[in-house]
Amino acid sequence: MTGKAAAVWWLLPVILVFTAAVRLPDPAPTEYILLNGVQDTKEAFQQIAVRFGDQTDGRIKIGVGCIISYLALPPDRAAERLRSYLRLSAQFSLPIVVQLDGEQWWQGRPDLWNWWDKTKPGYDPANKWNVEWTDWSPDSAVKIGWRNWGRQIRVLPMVNLMSPVYRKACHQAMQRLIPIIMDWWRGLPPEKQYLLAGIKLGWESAIGVNNFYYPGGNDLLRRPASEDPAYGLTVDSLPGRGVEAIGYAAVSTLGLASSGKLTPDQLTEVVHRHLEDLCRYGASLGVPRDRLFTHCGGWSPGESLYTAAVNPYSCPGWSFYDHSDDPLKDTTAMEALKTSNAPYWGAVEWLYAGKTMDGWAAALKKTLAAPRIRYLCIYNWSGIRDNPAAIAAIQSVAAGR
Repeated sequence: MTGKAAAVWWLLPVILVFTAAVRLPDPAPTEYILLNGVQDTKEAFQQIAVRFGDQTDGRIKIGVGCIISYLALPPDRAAERLRSYLRLSAQFSLPIVVQLDGEQWWQGRPDLWNWWDKTKPGYDPANKWNVEWTDWSPDSAVKIGWRNWGRQIRVLPMVNLMSPVYRKACHQAMQRLIPIIMDWWRGLPPEKQYLLAGIKLGWESAIGVNNFYYPGGNDLLRRPASEDPAYGLTVDSLPGRGVEAIGYAAVSTLGLASSGKLTPDQLTEVVHRHLEDLCRYGASLGVPRDRLFTHCGGWSPGESLYTAAVNPYSCPGWSFYDHSDDPLKDTTAMEALKTSNAPYWGAVEWLYAGKTMDGWAAALKKTLAAPRIRYLCIYNWSGIRDNPAAIAAIQSVAAGR
């Protein structure tokens, strides 16, 4: 052995001891509990930091979820709001998942949806091709929709998810917003890069659920909302779910059919293409797969829609309410998960309905014990911040108790 080699050999134990003594930063914690709906103010983030303490250590980290509805806000306002959330995340060391929504709210783009009112901004009869239809003809284009998130409200018409004009609008917004997130994330020191829990694309993506259409809905637009039907959805009755079926515009635009009976599998294929396209574009902007999540709908056991969450560019995600105590009981979601080779998945919208601290803690633990799960996101912070049982359970689970 030469003198130089002997010197290196002699130093090896020292190097090994030094390496073992140094705790290298974990670039991504195992799991997150995220609180959706926290406002982008210093006071709101400080409230979370005070309630749940320092997030720099521990296997389970508590953070926040934010939603940027990029077709509802002017582009500059959307970017400003996003930067505000990211700045506060870094300031308070609270992880964040950023949901980029181009589905549920699009009031800022009447140039995409206003096909019927000449007196309002954005009017263009060609916008019939950007909204949904009740049969195979654009003459059946809808002017209105309904949503029930605790109470029924009127909303703008359901978007045609396959409209090229709409897809271009989504891509343009993502091209502005995702680089802001990626530049922020890459600029964090290694020990802080856990702060990006993920970017979520989709919001219970589906057709005719979070934006459904009552028969004769266009005529109802001229009447007060107090006269609207209120019987709502029958989620097991596919494809219309107990109201008027829509989805014809997207199915025909995609080229799946232009006549005949609308089928649930056709609607699933539309949603799958929609989410895959968004995720492909997100990946092209530099988002790694382990930080990119979908949020797919799914309400009826066995329905094919759950599978639309799975694509090669992202980790799949679903909502869990009925099965918040144990997501593994949602067998349709778990069967869809088996088809994914993603490193993780998410309970990306989650809420436990129980009242006790023990029940909350058990539900949180059971969810986070599911194989490959990355995070659960509680909808919403405003609904649990004054719930001592929920707060105590989150604190206990995060602390490993």
